[in-house]
Amino acid sequence: MSDFLFSVNVTLPIFLVMVIGWVLRQIGMLDEHFVTVANKFNFKVTLPFMLFRDIASVDIWKVFDLKFVLFCAVASSICFWGIWGVSKLLVKENSIRGAFVQASFRSSAAVMGLAFISNIYGASAMGPLMIIGAVPLYNIYAVIVLTFEASGEDGIRNTAKIKEACINILKNPIIISIFLGLTVSMLGIHFPVMVDKTVNSVAQLATPLALIVIGAGFEGRKALAKIKPTFWASAIKLVIQPLVFLPVAAWMGFTGEKMIAILIMLASPTTPSCYIMAKNMKNDGVLTASVVVATTLLAAFTLTLWIFLLRRFGLI
Repeated sequence: MSDFLFSVNVTLPIFLVMVIGWVLRQIGMLDEHFVTVANKFNFKVTLPFMLFRDIASVDIWKVFDLKFVLFCAVASSICFWGIWGVSKLLVKENSIRGAFVQASFRSSAAVMGLAFISNIYGASAMGPLMIIGAVPLYNIYAVIVLTFEASGEDGIRNTAKIKEACINILKNPIIISIFLGLTVSMLGIHFPVMVDKTVNSVAQLATPLALIVIGAGFEGRKALAKIKPTFWASAIKLVIQPLVFLPVAAWMGFTGEKMIAILIMLASPTTPSCYIMAKNMKNDGVLTASVVVATTLLAAFTLTLWIFLLRRFGLI
């Protein structure tokens, strides 16, 4: 029961903030223009600031674990390419395929994961290490699939799409912020308190604003029409990925903080930044928002189950 209450206390407030955004949209306080502008602001400013802060604050040289980082990178890569390959065969609607793939494999590692890890272990270096191993690939792979599967792009030749994907990767503010944070951490740069507080103030906007915007942009009736892909994307995100890779992680000897970080990477809800990127790259925002809402609500139950199993087997 305590595990369930713990997971509910982590996930339900996130869900309720989305509900607030939806209510504010219904009563007319927020509109489509706000959603559009806030999405761009989140994508280009607040999320990059948050990722930069989280990575720059860690002493990478002291805590770096190559085996752990490689596991996160390889597992994320297998998930992405496997889901995209299967979706080519099973997802008949081309217009939703990019959103489906991104929402199925991309976890809320930064927005929710670090808070979850800190609630269990306090200050932990394994969360930022997991972010280094997985989040750059999350964004690179998301740019690739959203570029190739974007609506209205069928007539573009593959070479042009590859060039566009490379440009989008190099211009992606989230990827840039991760590498800037990594550079600052590796060089041991320490900013004045004034700069740290400014960065932290902007970074703190990322999660609540992203959740408010998802709620405000959520279109219930359209989402119900896409309940089947929402169900399968949620099942892949919360159940199938951890079912495949957690035993592998245990076999490789990962326990404690590392196992929790891997669990968050594999089984946490779909990150709100999926919605932001899908909307900004001409993909299905309705399906993406639907999966974010569904996985956030269901994660209270699925994460509780995974934590119970990991504790039962002495892995955390």
